[in-house]
Amino acid sequence: MTRMNRMRLSMRYIVGITLACVAFIGTVSVHATVFRWSSQGDYLTADPHAQNEGLNNLINDHVYEHLTARGKKLEIVPALAESWTKVNDLTWRFKLRQGVKFHDGTPFTADDVVFSFDRSQSATSNFKVFAAPLGKASKVDDYTVDIVTPRPHPAFLANVTVISIMNRKWTEANKSVIVQDYKTGLETYASRNANGTGPFKLISRQAEVKTVLQKNPDWWGIKAGNFDGNVTGMQYLPIKSDATRMSALITGEIDFVLDPPLQDIPRLKREARVKIIEGPENRVIFLGMDQDRNELLYSSVKGKNPFKDIRVRQAIYHAIDIEAIRTQVMRGFSVPTGSIMVPASFGYRNETEGRLAFDAERSRKLLREAGYPQGFEITLDCPNNRYVNDERICTAIAAMLERIGIRTRVSAMGRAQFFQKLERRDASFFLYGWGGAPSDGTTFLTPLAHSYDGKGRGDFNMGRFSDAEVDRAIDQASGEMDDAKREGLLSSAARRVRDQAYLIPLHRQIIPWAARAGMTVVHRADNVLRAEWVVLP
Repeated sequence: MTRMNRMRLSMRYIVGITLACVAFIGTVSVHATVFRWSSQGDYLTADPHAQNEGLNNLINDHVYEHLTARGKKLEIVPALAESWTKVNDLTWRFKLRQGVKFHDGTPFTADDVVFSFDRSQSATSNFKVFAAPLGKASKVDDYTVDIVTPRPHPAFLANVTVISIMNRKWTEANKSVIVQDYKTGLETYASRNANGTGPFKLISRQAEVKTVLQKNPDWWGIKAGNFDGNVTGMQYLPIKSDATRMSALITGEIDFVLDPPLQDIPRLKREARVKIIEGPENRVIFLGMDQDRNELLYSSVKGKNPFKDIRVRQAIYHAIDIEAIRTQVMRGFSVPTGSIMVPASFGYRNETEGRLAFDAERSRKLLREAGYPQGFEITLDCPNNRYVNDERICTAIAAMLERIGIRTRVSAMGRAQFFQKLERRDASFFLYGWGGAPSDGTTFLTPLAHSYDGKGRGDFNMGRFSDAEVDRAIDQASGEMDDAKREGLLSSAARRVRDQAYLIPLHRQIIPWAARAGMTVVHRADNVLRAEWVVLP
């Protein structure tokens, strides 16, 4: 059999898999306004306070709303609150939108806001890092809420924008007041069902198969002109195989792919049935290390923790050929960075962009000085369906570390398992990412770089490093209302994180989306797809 015939047979096999996959998923409506889209990972939980993860938030935010929202250019716009005023340095007053109903017909009132703010600040909430600094919400009347912060909060509105509003009566009736503890695998009624006020209703959720949403005809945003697309139903279909996912798009079985494989982009740009939409994402991909335990869980080093030594952390940093990752792994779809913040966040300065140079000999010297002349063994945990080319990045880094004597085993797994593992602190070395719609440096530094305090700060500092100087700068910046002083505090904290190599930033992703030709979609820098803005041909 010739090579060309083998390739043709392979393509027939891929198309066959695609058709079988669609048949397994179920009958897909051919109605033009049913929006069918896919990526490699699945929707994790319907509880909007349980898991702060990009794809999960993307789907939940079609169902649940916030007091404020992000517009097409990531600007903060009214949502369930029509307006807000700053009463004094500590108090904000929100006038709620009247006539809004939850999907079960229950009216939306101030009671739901107070309940949701309390719930989002609870121990098992994955959003308390943003919710806790907001302080106490209290009802003034049915459509007025005051939020009193414990101290002046310069990033107040940015934090409000991520707190989902649930229906108090529905949540209580379904015994879901306690936020699902996602890391333990606990299931609750709210993790499988939803009752929001958003533009779409959750109809069904079949893990690893299909999630179905239906347009909410009573959504307040329709009259307000916020629903300018033609989508009446939405189906999310997780398809892990790159070949199957892209073949389904080309053949018209689905309309949109959130994460097309980078190696296919040049070919897809020549494909008349597909269009590629590209843009930078406000997300930093980085390496984290357990710097808390006295002995690592997954390492050949016994009796001590090599990651506590800055020389080891810097050795890893110097060993990474970031240009090779950019050109060979990311195919040019990345911007190398030395900063844990992104340019869109307040407090970012170009001076923090500088990376430690790629220098394998310097790495070996640092390891010898640290007492590891022969290197050591370590396991690198990595998702295989969350970030762009995540597993390939880990494989490339493992090969680079091998050259300096750090023998690295890559343990790649799906998003659900990966995030549960990290939240249980069951990892020694890991690939991670952080971003979204950040307008303030505290949205990076407080969750990622502050010492863990059990109250929200440091919740995503999975390596549990602790630096009093970093903490002081973040804490002061979190309450500093003078912009110049605040910017200096945030940039100094980011610089300290960089200089101590507590985290090893790699790059910011450039995100390509793949859509059916003729489709209109708004590409935002938080990599969030909004179905109410989608126009299908």
